[in-house]
Amino acid sequence: MSNNQDASEAQSDSDLIEEVLEQTTEETVDEPDAVEAETEEAAEETGLSVEELQKQLKQAEKKAEENWDKAVRTLAEMENLKRRTQKDLENAHKYGLEKFAKELLSVIDSLELGIQASTSDVPEVVSLREGSELTIKQFESVFAKFNIEAIDPQGQAFNPELHQAMTMQPSADVDANTVLNVFQKGYVLNGRLIRPAMVVVSQAVKVVKPVEDKPEDDSTNLDEQA
Repeated sequence: MSNNQDASEAQSDSDLIEEVLEQTTEETVDEPDAVEAETEEAAEETGLSVEELQKQLKQAEKKAEENWDKAVRTLAEMENLKRRTQKDLENAHKYGLEKFAKELLSVIDSLELGIQASTSDVPEVVSLREGSELTIKQFESVFAKFNIEAIDPQGQAFNPELHQAMTMQPSADVDANTVLNVFQKGYVLNGRLIRPAMVVVSQAVKVVKPVEDKPEDDSTNLDEQA
C-alpha cells in the first residue's frame, strides 16, 4: 500500500509540474499578442495609430534620457561648486590677514630704518633705538602667531620666486647669483608671498687674459741680418 501510495503521489507531482510548465509556455507565447492587443486597445482609446503611439513613446524615452543627463550634470556642478566654496572659505581664513599684514610692513620698515640711522651714542638716541628694537621684537612675536615669516636672504642663493634683484655687483668673494645685500626684507603669509625681498645680487667677475707677445718671424730676423 505504501509503495502504491508513493507512486501515485509522485505521479500527481509530475502531472502538476507539467501543468505549470504548460501554463508558463502558453503565457510566454501569448505575451507578444497581449502587448500588441494592449497597444491596439490604447490606440483605439486615444484615437491614434500604433505607429504614432510608438513614436510618442520613443520621444518620451529620449526626453527622459535628456532629463537624466541634465540631472547628472547638475549634480556634478553642485559638487564642484561645493568644493570651490569650501576652498574659498579656507583661503579666506588662511589669507584674510594679507592686506592688514601689508599695512603693518611699512611700520616695521620705518622702525628698521630709524634703527639704522640712530648711530649716535647720545643717551636719548640710544633709548630711542632700544625702544624701536623692542617694538620690532613685539611685531615679530605677533607675526609668528599668525604664520607671517620674514625673508632675509643675506648670503643665500638668489631665488626669483622670493627675491627681487634691484641691482647686480661683480664680486670675486662669493659665487655668482648670491645675495650680497638686502635693501628690504620680504614676507610670506602661510607660505604665500606678500612681498619679495629687495636684494643686491653678485655677478661673476670677468677675468681678462693678458695678451701674449708673439715671437718675431724668422724672415724678419733674416732681413735684419742681411
